[in-house]
Amino acid sequence: MKAAPPELDRIDLRILGALQHDGRISNLKLAEAVALSPTAVLARVQRLTREGFILGYHAELNPEKLGRGLVVFVEVLLDRTTPNVFDAFKAAVQVHDEIMECHMVAGGFDYLLKTRMADMAAYRAFAGRVLWQLPGVRETRTYAVMEEVKSSHALPLQGPGA
Repeated sequence: MKAAPPELDRIDLRILGALQHDGRISNLKLAEAVALSPTAVLARVQRLTREGFILGYHAELNPEKLGRGLVVFVEVLLDRTTPNVFDAFKAAVQVHDEIMECHMVAGGFDYLLKTRMADMAAYRAFAGRVLWQLPGVRETRTYAVMEEVKSSHALPLQGPGA
């Protein structure tokens, strides 16, 4: 039986929401935003981090300015679905920075990759040099993104009992 998830009160949710919106907010501003003392807010943030609700902080970079403006999703079908093939594939994708995300999925293929490239020529070079050489790859399907309509890392936060 699964353990019940830890309860978050409305202040915890407001703290998480504020930090999700601006990870650089000062403790003083965060305290003002949630109407608690800075000491109480700091203790809550430390608890939320310790309990794994807050995994870390990062800066959101502009991929266009950094030469990674093209998003390409790739469906990957493996030649065999055995634990050793899965493990080899998972280990191989970890070392390639062009692969931003890798998800094992249920359905007509095994993995969905999200990659970021400078342009289609860079993707073609990557596909030949890396993608088609990954362990166990039998087939790929490529989807180049024409327009990023929505891209968010923000999780929806709900209050107790919602």
